[in-house]
Amino acid sequence: MKIKSFLTLALGIVILQSCSSKKSEDNQQKDSVTVNKIEKTSFGTFPDGRTADSYTLKNANGMEVKITNYGGVVSHWTAPDKDGKYEDIVLGFDSLAGYLTPPPYFGAIIGRYGNRIAKGKFKLEGKEYALATNNNNLNHLHGGVVGYDKVLWTAEPIEGEEPALKLTYLSKDGEEGYPGNLNVTVIYTLQKDNSLKMDYSATTDKTTIINLTNHSYFNLSASKNNILDHEVTLNADRFLPVDKGLIPTGELRAVKGTVFDFTSPTVIGKGINDEKDEQIKLGGGYDHAWILNKKEGNELSLAATVVDKTSGRKMEVLTTEPAIQFYTGNFLDGKLTGKGGVNYPKRFALCLESEHYPDSPNQAAFPTTVLKPNETYKTTTIYKFSVVK
Repeated sequence: MKIKSFLTLALGIVILQSCSSKKSEDNQQKDSVTVNKIEKTSFGTFPDGRTADSYTLKNANGMEVKITNYGGVVSHWTAPDKDGKYEDIVLGFDSLAGYLTPPPYFGAIIGRYGNRIAKGKFKLEGKEYALATNNNNLNHLHGGVVGYDKVLWTAEPIEGEEPALKLTYLSKDGEEGYPGNLNVTVIYTLQKDNSLKMDYSATTDKTTIINLTNHSYFNLSASKNNILDHEVTLNADRFLPVDKGLIPTGELRAVKGTVFDFTSPTVIGKGINDEKDEQIKLGGGYDHAWILNKKEGNELSLAATVVDKTSGRKMEVLTTEPAIQFYTGNFLDGKLTGKGGVNYPKRFALCLESEHYPDSPNQAAFPTTVLKPNETYKTTTIYKFSVVK
């Protein structure tokens, strides 16, 4: 009798433990689904009545990335510090209204051609094309007056273990002076390892040029300090010197022995004010393209590393692109009030824009940015966050 009671009791315990374990697994599954759901909210209304939406991607670690379908802008992006505290590490505005003012392109998708094209002109298959000279009335910059940063993209949330947002846009033939109907897709994927992957692709029905990138402004101190104490490493032995209009001269100059040498970890403030360096004076700081060291032309490889030792935040940039534009917020002037009422003064953030070389359509020695109807444009860039103690 005692044995029977004992067996009954033991069986009951096993059943309870099994139910408890299943309930725990169910709760974990529910939590996982909750964590990886993509929240859609209103981001604001245009003067003409159109509306923009914001999509929040979350992973199980606690990272959050908010992206709006207006310009594909990454408006908020949290990353952990050495104490595990997640804070916003990109510049931007709290609502749509801030983004309706002129540049500086905070967090946006840049296209059809990122960076500058000299005098807003280029030749393609024997025909000359004229683009807007929206950069000091001298050169074409970041796709023109209404580039991809200023259009509404079609958004498709992709929920799952690694939530993603697919953005598509038809850039019509003649838009901003560019030839060809260009179908563009950008997919942002928030990965388990606290990285945000950006996959770009495009096809055209007429030969055109293309150079897409993202223009996020990073401050790893979460806007507590400027970026002069940030430590940067660039996997590049050469950079592109520029003229007074910030157009590459065509020279691929070695960084060794110059303030452009970031082949080992270097504090930004070390050389940014070197008045003896002509290139620093022309750029007002760093605003140049570095030529990445690549074993293969389109391999996904480490391009840059940024560390803020105070917070412990570390960012790595991997890309399939041949170059990266390192920009140190030289044109920020304190007149912009961003998220939470924070002012954005000069050198308050840095950009690392993965791309092809500026002015490539006019410089035959540079890697081509031409896309033909039977081809597919594809690039990938990943921004990965971790912590150093």
